[in-house]
Amino acid sequence: MSFASSSLRALASTSRTAARAACQSYTAKRAFASIVSRPNRVGLLTSALPRRPQPSAGTPTIAKRTMFIQTESTPNDDSLKFIPGMPVMGDGTAEFLDTKSALASPLALRLMGIEGITGVFYGPDFVTVTKDSEHPWSVVKPEVYAVLMESFSSGQPLFRSQEERDAAGPQDTRILDTDSETVAMIKELLETRVRPAIMEDGGDIEYRGFDESDGIVRVKLKGSCRGCESSSVTLKSGIERMLMHYVPEVKGVEQVLDQEEEIALNEFQKLEDKLRGGKKDSDMAQYMSV
Repeated sequence: MSFASSSLRALASTSRTAARAACQSYTAKRAFASIVSRPNRVGLLTSALPRRPQPSAGTPTIAKRTMFIQTESTPNDDSLKFIPGMPVMGDGTAEFLDTKSALASPLALRLMGIEGITGVFYGPDFVTVTKDSEHPWSVVKPEVYAVLMESFSSGQPLFRSQEERDAAGPQDTRILDTDSETVAMIKELLETRVRPAIMEDGGDIEYRGFDESDGIVRVKLKGSCRGCESSSVTLKSGIERMLMHYVPEVKGVEQVLDQEEEIALNEFQKLEDKLRGGKKDSDMAQYMSV
């Protein structure tokens, strides 16, 4: 009797354990089914956010270009040489001294619109900007930087048309069939020896003629060399000496000034004479008072 009752109790215990295990398995299956069928909240939130449109296979991607514009000082304190790291004129040069001449180039027109800018010069791979003495570079330079950066990074044409581009470049050193042997040699020396050296300082030289009667070569300095105090030294010690050495017919070199430059030079000379006269009067008054 006791053996039978113990057997029944063991069987009942086994049945309860099996039932409990089956119940737990059923609960786990329901929980798993609930998780699988439940919507993904993260996915819903992600899908609700606006997505950035992806370019199609046929849409070209435009890479952003970064620029770094360098500056170099010149012998002229009022001129700076800006180097954008890409060709500017490529071949030839161009100079703009007023708004009227700058109409041919959108970049030159914008630079001339900056307060204090008096001249813009394009070289093969640089831009020389000249200002007046009243405006410091600490004020002018950031505006010049901004204009140059915007123009070169956007790929804007330097000139409005190819005709204006061709007319802007210098034609002075092109050897013509009518040139004498002496003139052809002078032009070749100016083009191959003088011009590259002057461009290093952000300027240029323009051939204006040769007078065979007196042996004088007439040239015009441009860019940073215009109005520079050391331009006379460059003219006499450098250009004149070299031309006289290679071309015996050359007896001297003179600089040609525009009408505006002559007026400005005369006014400056008058002011200098007036200051000197005032200083002499003050010195005499001081001597008489003693």
